[in-house]
Amino acid sequence: MANLITIERHILEQQKNFPNATGELSQLLSDVAFAAKLVRREVIRAGLVDILGTTGATNIQGEQVKKLDEFANERFIQGIGHHGRFCVMASEENEGIIETPGDTVGKYVLLFDPLDGSSNIDANVSVGSIFSIFKRKSKLGRGTLQDCLQRGMEQVAAGYVIYGSSVMLVYTTGQGVHGFTLDPTVGEFLLSHPYITVPKRGQLYSINEGYYRYFYDGIKKYIKYLQQEDKATGRPYSGRYIGSLVADFHRNLLYGGIFIYPRSRKNPDGKLRLMYEANPVAFICEQAGGRATDGYKRILELEPEGLHQRTPLFIGSDEDVRIAEEFEQGLRQLEHDKELIPKMEAEVEKIPSY
Repeated sequence: MANLITIERHILEQQKNFPNATGELSQLLSDVAFAAKLVRREVIRAGLVDILGTTGATNIQGEQVKKLDEFANERFIQGIGHHGRFCVMASEENEGIIETPGDTVGKYVLLFDPLDGSSNIDANVSVGSIFSIFKRKSKLGRGTLQDCLQRGMEQVAAGYVIYGSSVMLVYTTGQGVHGFTLDPTVGEFLLSHPYITVPKRGQLYSINEGYYRYFYDGIKKYIKYLQQEDKATGRPYSGRYIGSLVADFHRNLLYGGIFIYPRSRKNPDGKLRLMYEANPVAFICEQAGGRATDGYKRILELEPEGLHQRTPLFIGSDEDVRIAEEFEQGLRQLEHDKELIPKMEAEVEKIPSY
């Protein structure tokens, strides 16, 4: 046990890389880990208590609120807000900013998705929590909306917790990506995956092919490209889609591959939330050597205009994302397209002119 590293110890050791650090960021990361334990406690016994199903309410996204969504949201606010280390918070479940209770306000901003993938919870599928931390922009008093609306590249920390067969917390402060597995016998997150690195190219793709009819041609061609056999590029790829961003991203982070939630005729602006989902996982992915874009531009450079702004997301192994971008932008075609076009042109020349 002497060599085991708890998340609190690891955070303090990481803090040594910042000579001017006050320790406040380290403390609030510990707060997030504590909140995750509270959520995990209820997730694992959700079927035994009355927190499955919906509340009957609709959230700002126009979605039915799950009871466990509401519970997780309350636990994050209660478990973190009262410590006075944040000046303001924002949640996917709340329409506006969340003012921190009490008289003490800190210099950091917390944005979080309390329970990502909650539509799967009734079927006992893996779900998770996602968080993003910024430094405040305002000088005095409680935080403001503008403190929350910062570009992803200004994050000082980000992470997620996945509640699966084991509970794992993954985070970065810009010094690599580290994963911790919860040991329920001692109630501690222990370092299990130091310096996670995503492979440059994988053999997995994650996309909701149920929406294929709504996809634009570039994405349709990319899917067909992945399904073609080509030993040189390791194709065909295997399709894996859980429907929980945390679970899909976590798998690809460890094994390589690509996750895509593109713009489509059904969701022309994309569907995932920039502030609560795309920004934090993009920061983690880049720190692990991967790539994250909206198909055209780096996610971390996007200018947020609202708390609940949506975005397309292409994320995962660097080479896989770059190829997907070429298809999305119409810069790449299927190999059989290149053969088909000259044949079509030859047939057109045979048509007599009048």
